[in-house]
Amino acid sequence: MLKAPSEASIKIGKMKGLILSGGHGTRLRPITYSQQKQLIPVANKPILFYCIEDLINAGIKKIGIIVGPNKELVIDTVRSVNWDADIEFIYQEAPLGLAHAVKISEEFIGKDKFVMYLGDNLLKGGIKNFVEDFVNSDVEASLLLTRVENPEQYGVALVDEQKKIIIKLIEKPKKPPSNLSIVGIYGLTSIIFKAIDDIKPSWRGELEITDALHWLIESGYQVRYDMVNGWWKDTGTPEAILEANRLILDNLKTENKGKMINSKIKGKVSIGEKTIIKEESTIIGPVIIGKDCTISGSYIGPNTSIGDNGQIINTNVEDSIILEGTKIIDAGKIVESLIGKEVCIEKSDHLSGGKKFIIGDNSKVGI
Repeated sequence: MLKAPSEASIKIGKMKGLILSGGHGTRLRPITYSQQKQLIPVANKPILFYCIEDLINAGIKKIGIIVGPNKELVIDTVRSVNWDADIEFIYQEAPLGLAHAVKISEEFIGKDKFVMYLGDNLLKGGIKNFVEDFVNSDVEASLLLTRVENPEQYGVALVDEQKKIIIKLIEKPKKPPSNLSIVGIYGLTSIIFKAIDDIKPSWRGELEITDALHWLIESGYQVRYDMVNGWWKDTGTPEAILEANRLILDNLKTENKGKMINSKIKGKVSIGEKTIIKEESTIIGPVIIGKDCTISGSYIGPNTSIGDNGQIINTNVEDSIILEGTKIIDAGKIVESLIGKEVCIEKSDHLSGGKKFIIGDNSKVGI
């Protein structure tokens, strides 16, 4: 006998998700000159895909994605997967603020409750419990918070812990009143559109979501909060992306669909179809290697992700993300690097210690 859906799951089924995948990603240049930052892979999967999966796993099956620069690439990449959800794309002509992204989505959202999810966020614990708590509450907004070591770099919340409500929000305060940072995931109702209509652009010329949430608080609406269960990463910098890669790979499932020739593997390693590991190569996990790759005479160390159609020859790579189609030949030792698509790195006459790279797509480097 099929189990009847719960009241909460019925309510969640009526909700919508809104993922923000616009912006210029200036902190990730030169990678983001040619691709959208939310499409950069972590453990060989675009960051944006983790956000979509999180909403679907929470029970939300109607999703709008805000797109801006590189919109065609985002749309084509998302449509390459058969998602268990209806996905629409909403164009934002310029990055005019998070509240502006919500404002232009009013026709898509309608009167439904919705979850806004910043597309460069990664969250281990998922949002299922957060969504259930929000949909069963009578508040107009709910935020996810987490404790951080450097609150002056984030939006910070002052809270009433007994009532589990937010009293005040402060954007990047010089003297933070708490270490509770705002995670880029928000539960909202349609009253947020009235709030956005009543606020003015900030000094940056943007409509700020914190200003809209302040409007709710000052107008007598309750804004509740939940704490992140597990880790959270804002993948806005190369260092943060590499750290997210380490965290995701820590839970990697071992799978070998490739071919090993006179080589060895140790630890958690995932190898794609038609990939060849040969010439006394050593792979020490956690490592993920895509399909149609060649690893020859090389050492691939922990916390490394290599995309499809890659070639690593006579090179040591560790703690790095290498995107699809990249060739690295006789390059010595490479560490803590983020290397774009279709890059070629080859040996030159200079010798040095471990090398660190942030290299955009279609580059060629002699070392």
